[in-house]
Formats: sequence, structure tokens, C-alpha cells
Amino acid sequence: MLIFGFHPVREALRHRPHQLARVLMAERRGGRRGEEIERLCARQGVALERLPAAELDRRVDGVHNGFAADLRGAAADVAVTGADPELVVLLEDVQDPRNLGAVLRVCDAAGVGRVIVRDRGSASVTAAVVKTSAGAAEWLPIDRVPNTAAALAAHRDRGFWIYGADAAGEPCWDVDLTGKVVVCLGGEEGGLRARTKKVCDRLISLPMLGRVESLNVASAAAALLFEARRQRRP
Repeated sequence: MLIFGFHPVREALRHRPHQLARVLMAERRGGRRGEEIERLCARQGVALERLPAAELDRRVDGVHNGFAADLRGAAADVAVTGADPELVVLLEDVQDPRNLGAVLRVCDAAGVGRVIVRDRGSASVTAAVVKTSAGAAEWLPIDRVPNTAAALAAHRDRGFWIYGADAAGEPCWDVDLTGKVVVCLGGEEGGLRARTKKVCDRLISLPMLGRVESLNVASAAAALLFEARRQRRP
């Protein structure tokens, strides 16, 4: 798989160079970013290939900014710096690749230890998802599961509390989000499925004070996860 864009390529070089077959850079791509990629390739022992920008355009289906990289394979067992194994996110029916990438970027920033994705009805981790996630999709542990309810039941058996994001839920700042927690987020159209809500221990919400009725899934993830992170501060 090709990943593309400066940030995804840089983060892959920093965190999982062993999974990069080579880095591709447009011939005339220089400046500070080009020099940084060159240094990282040299330091990590990753082959760097320069090619005409038109050839890179042909190979990459997206805005690459002059940088791309060939992955040897997906899903490496890379430890996530600062990750909290007791904070897990479950995503259900997030179909837009850009939304999935944005949520993964938020999960990385908030120190989420693992992301569970309902396989059917959800976007796959593609190069576009990796780019939108700023590379986070490359090192975040992501489990794709066929059955959301079964995955949540398994976490409950391990001592996790299950919280589902829903407009009818309690304000998130009135709920204890410390300890072992799974935060469940639904897709762009209908949110969490009714069956999933029934599995949750509690439903939580972000009180909307303006005229808009809801936030997109990435914005909701950011608000909820950083509230959980705030509650967990020393």
C-alpha cells in the first residue's frame, strides 16, 4: 500500500521504518521538508527514490505534496507512545474515510490504547485514511470485529465500563470516565445502533448550546476523549 503526504511519510519514518520498502519524493521537492525526509531516510536506512512529479501524480491517487512511501505490509505491532490501555474507542458505521482518519488522529492525540472498528459498514484503512490521520493509522492498534456486541461483552468481562455517545445521554462531564472505559461512537448518519446502545452501561452526550444539533464524529470524539483525559490527569 502507498501512503502519501509529508506528515504520514514522516511519522512512518519515525515510528515504523522497518515497514517501509522505500520513500518516493518528487525530484524538485526540496526545502525544509525535503531535507527532513532525506535525513530520516538516511538515519533509518530506508531507500529514497526521486522521480518526476508527473510520475508521482500517476502513482498516487490523492494530494501527496511531493512525498509518498511504499509499505511492506499493514498493521505492525508498534507501541504507541503515551497510550493508555484502559481507554478504548469503538467505532460503528463510520463510512467516510476522512472521518475515520480524523477520528484516528484524535485517538492518537488523546492517548487511546486501542480502537475497535465494526467491520461491516465501516471504512477500510486506506492510504487516504492514513493521510487524514497524519500517520496515526499506521501505529494505533486497530481491531476490526464482525460483532460489536460481542466485542463490548468481552471488554466488560475484563472490567471495562461501556459508554455510548448519544444525544439523549447524560452530560459527559457528569460521568466518571476514569478507569477502564470503552467510548462508543456511531457513524455519520444514524449514530450508534439501537442494539449497541442497549449493551452500553450508560449513554453520554455533549450538551449543544447553539443552534446546530450535533457535531461530526471526529469533533465529538475529540471533545469526549479529552474530557476523559482531563478526568485522568494526575
